[in-house]
Amino acid sequence: MGDRRRRRPRLQPDGEIITLENVSKSYTHGVAALDNVNLHINEGEFVFIVGKTGSGKSTLIKMLLRELTPTEGRIVVNGYDLRKIRHSKIPIFRRNLGIVFQDFRLLKDRNVYDNVAFAQRIVQKSSREIRRNVPTVLESVGLAGKYKQKPRELSGGEQQRVALARALINKPSILLCDEPTGNLDPKTSWEIMRLLEQINERGTTLLVVTHSKEIVNAMQKRVVTLNRGVIISDEENGMYLDDD
Repeated sequence: MGDRRRRRPRLQPDGEIITLENVSKSYTHGVAALDNVNLHINEGEFVFIVGKTGSGKSTLIKMLLRELTPTEGRIVVNGYDLRKIRHSKIPIFRRNLGIVFQDFRLLKDRNVYDNVAFAQRIVQKSSREIRRNVPTVLESVGLAGKYKQKPRELSGGEQQRVALARALINKPSILLCDEPTGNLDPKTSWEIMRLLEQINERGTTLLVVTHSKEIVNAMQKRVVTLNRGVIISDEENGMYLDDD
């Protein structure tokens, strides 16, 4: 007899990890944050998402996290159709996503070790696994000697490295970075971007929302430009388009 087990239908082409097809998002009063967006991102890509304030970048990130759902269209991330995913499955889906914000969002009353360990406790890792994994990921972001310090004792760049370690410790396939250098000085910003590039080179897919024209133009990655909710440019080895 043949194998009659139900197989999960393939929702994306081989190698594709993020798929948006005809995606629109409207808020109250008919204001469109995204308008018929089509975007296809392959495993291991490094993609900048750029555009002026109000272009739809934050809405896009929230929909990839399944914090928002589209008004129209289809979003598939890591094989999950985000229109149809059961509410109970959303935490499992998010385990394969890392997220880093501009304002770090660290737990101020806990030290570096506990901030990073928190992400492992959420997914119910054992104490033995946490003791093994936290030092490893802290070393990978250059913070091996800082594990006892509280966020207030760290520089902005060090706080962002803690946030990166926390995002990476569960080994996500996708890392979403929303203005990761927005609160950092230029030198520290470049240190963080070089670290993100190293993370990407190890196989993690990266989406980086940024306003930094200098960084985008220097790094020569794929650049997707949004304007009033519409993708107006999607270029390999792209440049930051000046606002008209």
